Amino acid sequence: MKWSSRLAVGVVCLIAISAVQAADLSVEQRALHVLNRLGYGPRPGDVGKVVDMGVERYIRAQLNPETIPLPASLTQRLDALPIVQMPAGELLAEFVAAQKAAKQEDEKGKQQRRALVQRIAEQTAAARLVRAIDSPHQLEEVMVDFWFNHFNVFAGKGLDRALVASYERDAIRPYALGRFRDLLGATAKHPAMLFYLDNWLSVAPGYQAAVLRKRGAAASATGLNENYARELMELHTLGVDGGYRQKDVTELARMLTGWTFHPRDMIDGGKTFRFDPQRHDQGDKEWRAHHVAAGGQNEGEWALDVLASDPATARRISYQLAQYFVADRPPAALVDRLALRFLTTQGDIRAVLGTLFDSPEFWASDHVGTKFKTPYQYVVSAARAADLKVVNVRPILRTLAQLGMPLYGCQTPDGYRNTEQAWLSPDALSRRINFATALASGRVPLARPAEPEGRSMGERPPERAAQAVGGPDAAAAIDADRLMQTLGSSLSAGTRGTVANSAPFLRAALVLGSPDFMRH
Repeated sequence: MKWSSRLAVGVVCLIAISAVQAADLSVEQRALHVLNRLGYGPRPGDVGKVVDMGVERYIRAQLNPETIPLPASLTQRLDALPIVQMPAGELLAEFVAAQKAAKQEDEKGKQQRRALVQRIAEQTAAARLVRAIDSPHQLEEVMVDFWFNHFNVFAGKGLDRALVASYERDAIRPYALGRFRDLLGATAKHPAMLFYLDNWLSVAPGYQAAVLRKRGAAASATGLNENYARELMELHTLGVDGGYRQKDVTELARMLTGWTFHPRDMIDGGKTFRFDPQRHDQGDKEWRAHHVAAGGQNEGEWALDVLASDPATARRISYQLAQYFVADRPPAALVDRLALRFLTTQGDIRAVLGTLFDSPEFWASDHVGTKFKTPYQYVVSAARAADLKVVNVRPILRTLAQLGMPLYGCQTPDGYRNTEQAWLSPDALSRRINFATALASGRVPLARPAEPEGRSMGERPPERAAQAVGGPDAAAAIDADRLMQTLGSSLSAGTRGTVANSAPFLRAALVLGSPDFMRH
């Protein structure tokens, strides 16, 4: 029997074993819980550090990441990724030039375009992954991922290939622990969102396509587009049961006409948002029992104010936070308290999270080690627990795609879910086990330089995405004993017993493929 098959048999024996639970959590268990929920799990030595500084102090530091210095090695890695430092206009200029060259039916131009698209995608993803794996600002990284999914854009749509890096850097990251209204406004005005949900094309009825063509905009922008207005209420704020009608979608879309961007503005002057009064519907509106007099851009700003402070929004955001940090079906009493905190602090995300982390529900033993990891959480936590130095992110990106969660690859505006129902299936478990097998044996070349640019990440067949270029590499194999020491009491007695009774070369893979490690 092949060793990967033997691993699969071992995991099947473990799959029914639940995570360790206790009526009263030990100091070590409390430390592991915050490392797993406020971040992407422990690295070697992390549990001891949290125990020494105190769990409460650790939580306060995570809520205030500006108090935690970044290691020089991380800043150097990020500085070596020029794409993620470039202003949106400069990056868009390169992308547009490459698009034009590719349209000339010149093979060299097409190759240059492919290389640019690949470079943008890989450096954007590398910045996210390097931070998630190496940054001490773990809660900030968790919240960047959380909010990106909440305000999702698809990196594979047209200009968004060039805009996603700026979107995460400029519209998500600065506000991840700030005020919800600021986050809402930043995403609403960013060209990545305006392009993704087509609001940049939305104009008042009667606005002539000839005017648009004269300004260099798409000729298809000849009428009202409701895509962003609908998702703004259904996904970003109120929720589908938030008390609005189709007429409210239409009226909000009218209020948001003229909210656009112009590629030339971005390229020449770095201006990422434009309110165009000539595109705007100047008539009065009736929206959610409000009479809205004509007011230009202020109509949309006022609508964002109203949506951000609505009790339905407070409840929706609170439910999603409790679902992410506590349980797939969070306790109603906790959601109520978080919603009240949201309203009384005017949407202060940091304050709401502080209330959540101080709640008895967060610390309840039946909520510890019970959340099923998303593919992103699973892969990042594996790299952290094994203390891997990630130089080449392509194997991780291939693995995420194989596991059904390509980074920046969710095509629908609702983003990726973080529930067990979304990710737990026999096929998903099998793929995770394959990844665990390859990673544990050193067959995932994370520490090797990437292949030369030009070869697409998708060229390798999916079934080989997380597999080796060769056989097991003893020098790169994961030390099972060190791994188990890092994970501590999060591994059950059943898992430890199975690992101890297995061949040495299987042990690290059994840990990473265990039900215990697939939960957090």
